[in-house]
Amino acid sequence: MNANVLVLNQDYQPLSICSVQRSMKLLFLEKAELLHDDPERELNTTQRSFQFPSVIRLRSYIRIPYTKVVLSRRNIFRRDQFICQYCGKKSDLTIDHVLPKSRGGKDTWENLTTACEKCNVKKGNRTPEEASMKLSTKPYRPVPITFFRDYNGSVQDPWKPYLYMV
Repeated sequence: MNANVLVLNQDYQPLSICSVQRSMKLLFLEKAELLHDDPERELNTTQRSFQFPSVIRLRSYIRIPYTKVVLSRRNIFRRDQFICQYCGKKSDLTIDHVLPKSRGGKDTWENLTTACEKCNVKKGNRTPEEASMKLSTKPYRPVPITFFRDYNGSVQDPWKPYLYMV
């Protein structure tokens, strides 16, 4: 029973992660509905069996203050999983501007990516297309819930569509 469950707001936005025990309480009190279960596991009582929750959705909307992930070197590395987005190397990492600053590129989530020193020098003052270098993933602004990966260790497959990781 030491598993985590993704909790979605009424509008399907990722809200938090809770324990299986907490998710079962929300389901029993009809404060949430089960969206995905783990078909290989189930919860058993002396009289009944229940589906093992993986993703639940709250029945009423919870208003939370808008939070955004701070743009920082460390958070860019975390978003890109500490991997060069050009060659896949995991050492000697730097930050690369997809559109170089000298050509009008800004310091934004959508223009910054992780690159190893070798790829960054090879790309130089060009765009990836001009340097014939392909980005493995397009830079994007992360949602706060995706940063739980460091806490949780991994992302379950049923969670990926709700975390915009498909």
